[in-house]
Amino acid sequence: MQIEIVEHEPPYRVGVIVGSLSRESVNRQLAEALQRLAPKELEFFEISYADLPLYNRDLDADYPQVARDFKEAVGSADAVLFVTPEYNRSIPGPLKNAIDWGSRPYGDSAWEDKPTGVIGGSPGKIGTAVGQQTLRSTLSYLNARQMTSPEAYIQITPGLIDDDGRVTDPETEKFLRTFMAKFLEYVARVLTVIPQG
Repeated sequence: MQIEIVEHEPPYRVGVIVGSLSRESVNRQLAEALQRLAPKELEFFEISYADLPLYNRDLDADYPQVARDFKEAVGSADAVLFVTPEYNRSIPGPLKNAIDWGSRPYGDSAWEDKPTGVIGGSPGKIGTAVGQQTLRSTLSYLNARQMTSPEAYIQITPGLIDDDGRVTDPETEKFLRTFMAKFLEYVARVLTVIPQG
């Protein structure tokens, strides 16, 4: 059996999905900080899902345009970075709804083989650890390709990220810069082995 290696050269387009719909979310601040700290080989755009209705299988036969647009945005990304809070020891309902829309209709999932990264921030010390495990379980079922290390559970204290999206703590900045460098390496490996359609 011969494996064909396909070189997919950077820059890589990374779709960012922020798990909170709030414009003031600390995870939106974290997402902006990550883009500042990322290697130049990564280009970012936000994938919005705020207008998606609640998923209903009855709509599979006449898939709504807003859901088509969402899936098209996911499909156009070389990789997806989830930056999410934890709600009640799980992921936010609107984020799960978006993931469900992206997986339907059955057999036409936008998540299949998509390189993904997961990170999240919270004022609490566990920094979204339980919510991330819930998200990872869902992505695993959908056969998304997940960067599993390093894990990143960020406690966001007041002033950690300034109004310009800069991380003010040197150790945290170093860690997040490393996280994004590892994400670049991971995306490059996945795209070499599993070219995206």
